[in-house]
Amino acid sequence: MAEETSSQSTKPAAPPQAPPAAAVAPPAAATEPKEIKIKVRKPKQRSCDEKDAKGKLCAGHLKRWYDYPKEVEGKIGKEAEIYRCEFCKTLYKPDPKQMLHSFTLRY
Repeated sequence: MAEETSSQSTKPAAPPQAPPAAAVAPPAAATEPKEIKIKVRKPKQRSCDEKDAKGKLCAGHLKRWYDYPKEVEGKIGKEAEIYRCEFCKTLYKPDPKQMLHSFTLRY
């Protein structure tokens, strides 16, 4: 029988290197505050008409938003009637041609 010789090295495997710091940092879009879109509702509008980057219509239900944060209050005014889309969170001011719903139930 012939003797076999192998050329295996006895050095341990190198430890895996950590990824560069740029790859670990969060994306810039996650750290910046999202811009608030404010639109005016069309007459009798009940669903959102905002389109995404692909051109797809959102069509989320517009719901009355009562407890909005301070930064929104600074843009739209204090105790304003405002509606928000349930999906894309776009804000809508009421139609200026219609009577505000805030006053319909007052006696």
